[in-house]
Amino acid sequence: MNQFFGQLGGEEKAAIGPDVVEGAVGAARAVQQALGESGTVVATVRCGDNYVAERSDAAITELVSLVAAQRADLLVAGPAFLAGRYGVACGALCAAVQRELGIPAVTGMHEENPGVDLYRRYVHIVRTSGEATRMLDEARRLVALGLKLARRDEIGAPDAEGYFPRGITHNVVAREHAARRATAMLLDKLAGRPFTSEVPLPSFAPAPAPPRVADVRHATIALVTDGGLVPQGNPDRIESLAATRYGAYSIAEKRELEPAQYDNVHRGYDTTYVKQDPHRLVPVDVARELEQAGAVGKLHEVVYSTTGVATTLANSERMGREIAAELKAAGVHGVILTST
Repeated sequence: MNQFFGQLGGEEKAAIGPDVVEGAVGAARAVQQALGESGTVVATVRCGDNYVAERSDAAITELVSLVAAQRADLLVAGPAFLAGRYGVACGALCAAVQRELGIPAVTGMHEENPGVDLYRRYVHIVRTSGEATRMLDEARRLVALGLKLARRDEIGAPDAEGYFPRGITHNVVAREHAARRATAMLLDKLAGRPFTSEVPLPSFAPAPAPPRVADVRHATIALVTDGGLVPQGNPDRIESLAATRYGAYSIAEKRELEPAQYDNVHRGYDTTYVKQDPHRLVPVDVARELEQAGAVGKLHEVVYSTTGVATTLANSERMGREIAAELKAAGVHGVILTST
């Protein structure tokens, strides 16, 4: 428990260090009530939110030692609800206790708690509301899953058990083969009926469309690709997958890209045809024809390139911002982004 739920005080006690109290104290009483005759809260370990946040590694080591001394069968941390510092501390402690002591652990958080994204792959985190108004109900759900973990029972799917998906997949025998299941989902979607996809899709923040180029005939247009085209030798050492770098390559006075001068380091598709003719990925030849015909004002004399396969969203956004800043500084009005 943190200082608030452990009944040490409010924010003025957030810097207090770890201690342990015999039995259930504060919110741990809800855990004991939820356990009923299935178990006993042997001790309540408490620590201030700021103490953990300001010295995370050392604080977690101290807390793990206190937990180890209790020789417990299960650690229940929190629930932390929407409290960010508390959630991160709960996730870190649960992960460390499982890793170092071999004791199963469970915690609970609201979906917007930063601890969810940090620790959902390592710890069973039960979904909770944002506030502690129904503490006993939340504690019952934590305890139900925690007892399964302690007993080494089979743990069901996240939706069935109420925890956040951990990125773990299991093979199961379905009553219908994939073609029938996919068709049924499609028909439900087209008819506006509820359906559940078997492949959870990532959720990305919407990217607003940029304003259109007012007059392409007087605009400077750049070519950018995530298809992996690089000069021979890959001078910028752009990774074949999970890229962290991009290259900026001059095409000044070039009307075409000579295959002998270029290579392709992308590992996400068959690059044979691009190596035979780089224009299949970066159409400098056609862009020059459009420039010559006056269909576009000017072709920017630098091509930007990286590889998009397995590249993290964070690195993609960073490289995108950096490339965009350079293009804006160069007076580019529009971009043709080519991919695989």
